[in-house]
Amino acid sequence: MTAGSDHRDGKIDYSTIPPNIIPPVGGPHNPAWLNCGIYDQPVADENAVHDLEHGAVWITYQPSLTTDALTTVRGIVRQYPKSLISPYPGISAPIIASAWGNNGKTGYQIKLNPGDWNTLKAFLDRHSGANDAPEPNSPCTGGLGNPLP
Repeated sequence: MTAGSDHRDGKIDYSTIPPNIIPPVGGPHNPAWLNCGIYDQPVADENAVHDLEHGAVWITYQPSLTTDALTTVRGIVRQYPKSLISPYPGISAPIIASAWGNNGKTGYQIKLNPGDWNTLKAFLDRHSGANDAPEPNSPCTGGLGNPLP
């Protein structure tokens, strides 16, 4: 992965872009980012990756996540302005947290089960707004999407 300005319109097949991680942790992305926050429907990878470029953490979850677990993880996300959460059908763990770091050269991703809340908080503490994102001082507001209140 390379940092920054590889902005592309349209759908991007991240499964063909090294390191082939789904959800993606960086790479080419749409010129428009999403407003950070809580989404109850899947969001476009291409827009969420732009948030990662800005130093956000993208938390994805299996749509079958229990109501209690979803309530807890949403409560955690609300504590981190540079984060977003959305369902992601077909992912390989109940919850996955992703960030684009190492000055844009690599991404970070952890797979979690409900109850791994301290691990999730530690990941958010380390990566939400981190200076090693490609554009850490860029906004996570003023973009596309209408997160839940």
